[in-house]
Amino acid sequence: QVQLVESGGGLVQAGGSLRLSCAASGRTFSSYAMGWFRQFPGKEREFVARISWIGGSTNYADSVKGRFTISRDIYKNTVYLQMNSLKPEDTAVYYCAPTSGSSPRADFGSWGQGTQVTVSS
Repeated sequence: QVQLVESGGGLVQAGGSLRLSCAASGRTFSSYAMGWFRQFPGKEREFVARISWIGGSTNYADSVKGRFTISRDIYKNTVYLQMNSLKPEDTAVYYCAPTSGSSPRADFGSWGQGTQVTVSS
C-alpha cells in the first residue's frame, strides 16, 4: 500500500497562498489518479481536486475552481495543491488519496496524517 505524507499547511491570512505537498513512499502514484480532499470539523472528507497521474488532466470542486491548482511531479512521486486567494471557509485538514473520479478509491484506507490549513480574516 502507498504511504502518503501531506505537508505545507499552516496559518495564513485571507487572500494569501499556500502550497500543499503530498509525497508517496513505498509505492509510486503511477497507477492512480490522485486527489486532494479536505475535512471540516464534524464533517466527512470532501473532494477538492484530482489529477490523472499520467495524462495530467484535472478536475476541481466548484468551491475552489479558479483559486486552487493541482499538479504533480512524476519523478518525485509528489502531488501538489497550490492554493491562492484563500478564504476563511477553506480552513480544514487537507488529505491526499488515490482517486476514482471525485471519490477516494474504494480499496484505499491508509490515509495520511493530513495537513492543517487555517485561514484567518
